[in-house]
Amino acid sequence: MAVMSDRALGRATLHRQHLLEPAGLTALEMIEHLVGMQAQAPWPPYVGLWTRLRAFDHKDLARLLEDRSVVRLLMFRGTVHLVSSADCLALRPLVQRVIDRMYVTAKLTAAVGDPDAVADRGRRLLAEKALTPKEIGDALAEHLPGVLPRQLGDVVRARLPLVQVPPRAVWGVGGATRYATAESWLGAPLQAAELPAVIRRYLAAFGPATVADVQAWSGLTRLREITDAMPGLLRLRDEHGGELLDLPDAPRPDPDVPAPVRFLPDFDNVVLSHARRARIIRDEHRPHLFLRNGIVPGSFLVDGLVEGTWRADDGTVTVRPFNPPSDRVREQLAEAGEQLARFLAPPGAAVAVRFADHGQGVS
Repeated sequence: MAVMSDRALGRATLHRQHLLEPAGLTALEMIEHLVGMQAQAPWPPYVGLWTRLRAFDHKDLARLLEDRSVVRLLMFRGTVHLVSSADCLALRPLVQRVIDRMYVTAKLTAAVGDPDAVADRGRRLLAEKALTPKEIGDALAEHLPGVLPRQLGDVVRARLPLVQVPPRAVWGVGGATRYATAESWLGAPLQAAELPAVIRRYLAAFGPATVADVQAWSGLTRLREITDAMPGLLRLRDEHGGELLDLPDAPRPDPDVPAPVRFLPDFDNVVLSHARRARIIRDEHRPHLFLRNGIVPGSFLVDGLVEGTWRADDGTVTVRPFNPPSDRVREQLAEAGEQLARFLAPPGAAVAVRFADHGQGVS
């Protein structure tokens, strides 16, 4: 059985993520290829698409949100993702039990009584119009005195597939979070996809991968019984002895193929979607990226590995390497950082790149 090193795994994943060479895809095609993009905050997916596509403008994603081609809702790992409308309807049912496990706890159930009854009442409310979380909780509390509005809102948000409607997440507009049910917003019912097909899509975007990797990405458990029954998968080994799964015709480039500097947004799935992340970040650097407050800041790749973090303020991109970069890498970071600053800043605004002290994450 062939063995792949961490470096080889990293190059394969970067190729499939279009982080070695930008892709000539549309924004919608890329979102579907990635099986969604984590979107805890509204703006990171814009950077995630910009760094992967040959041509991308803010309006490309804004238009998809406005015409309902894509939506933002709780999905994999119980986190907010940007997904295509088709994937919303097909994938949300698969991860519902993950969301229930994370959010509809025994303590919350004891407080609200019957979560299904609360969700049904919430569905009727949202059939009338999109509502903010506070409006949902307050309206439900009128019928369930003694229960905190926040708790009622939490049940509805978890039990129902609620999408955040525009202008939320529309670049240059923003707005308060307002929810509608996916079925009413998209005019179609949910219908769960076949799990083996979803696993194959994961491998196409993140593979080669172990079963534990698939579970880390999705939040689902007991997937080995599914993958063991899947025909046609390629079986490999990683350098630590773990069994890797892959699609036979998926690209696995040479480990020494050049990997250019790339800037990644906050919460990018390429750094979150494996149980072992040595293919993308060294163990000693993990504490600088996965912060105790749950924030995963924007990062940058050098030679295929996360080598620092960044943040943007008023046209200035501040780059904070984990270790002092070479002169050549510093020049590459400055050039790519200026391109990022121009993408984020208003047209014609002054931009700059600043290097901060190394060894710490951006605060």
